[in-house]
Amino acid sequence: MKAFAYERAASPTQAVSDVVAATEDTMYLGGGTNLVDLMRLGVYRPERVIDISDLPLQSIERLPGGGVLIGAAVKNSDLGSDPELRAQYPALSQALLAGASGQIRNMATVGGNLLQRTRCTYFQDVGKPCNKREPGTGCPARTGVNRDLAVIGHSHTCIATHPSDMAVALSALDATVHILGIDGERTATLDEFYRLPGDVPNRDTTLRHGDLITGVELPPASDLTAMSAYRKVRDRASYAFAVGAVAAAVSIEDGSVSAVRLSFGAVAPRPWRARLAEQDLIGKPATAAAFKAALDLEFTEAEPFEQNAFKVPLSRRIAVATLLELVGGHR
Repeated sequence: MKAFAYERAASPTQAVSDVVAATEDTMYLGGGTNLVDLMRLGVYRPERVIDISDLPLQSIERLPGGGVLIGAAVKNSDLGSDPELRAQYPALSQALLAGASGQIRNMATVGGNLLQRTRCTYFQDVGKPCNKREPGTGCPARTGVNRDLAVIGHSHTCIATHPSDMAVALSALDATVHILGIDGERTATLDEFYRLPGDVPNRDTTLRHGDLITGVELPPASDLTAMSAYRKVRDRASYAFAVGAVAAAVSIEDGSVSAVRLSFGAVAPRPWRARLAEQDLIGKPATAAAFKAALDLEFTEAEPFEQNAFKVPLSRRIAVATLLELVGGHR
């Protein structure tokens, strides 16, 4: 690991000011569960690391309008086990508890979880070319090992997937990210926060230099958020990244879908919000046939590779199964 300078931030605004005034090689450190690994591998070689783990961003606050503001430094284990959130937003709790090991969840933070980098082996191996790590060097995954990589939303420059379970649930729950930058505070939906690779695959998000995630806001709890679930498929029973995942929320009136939210993990460079399927399902009967038809529509534009083509039918099946499970008592 390359030697680096280490500092502790005194406040969020001071942290932002310090990073903006520094070089691009200055990075924030929260729980460190991803950053430190990448530093050990040589993927990241920062000149300076600013520790933000002690900033006052560690609370779960109930907002006057009924929403919830989750501080960026809240630990994944604390958020996943919060009793009110488990009842009101079960998909989020299930996603958090499906991720990593208990030890890692005790260290990992909400902000860091959103900013995880891909686990694509070409990105993590500095001895191999990778457009996400070094733009212009190529994407050997397209013709190499791509079983775990994207089937939709990718580009000719990059087919990596985003590894977060939590982000998939937040996407389905219409959460917003709170960001502090040199110009002040702003918010972004998950679709606005993450970006597809296009011709600039090294940028996973729309964050600017020095921007600091301060929290994530959940919308007011409702019948829709309470009727939600997260389902993850992986190669072994625990401590593994998803090969397929879905977060779903649905409301039923008179046997038909009145509202639905669907987001997929492990299939795209960001949580894949299934907007086409959602629109198609409104007003349709809450049946397996209707769910399957909507999911077929969603994956019409999928472009899988030889090793990961299984992800398309897998994603459809787990989404249909999850929706049927959620509406089981309303059919």
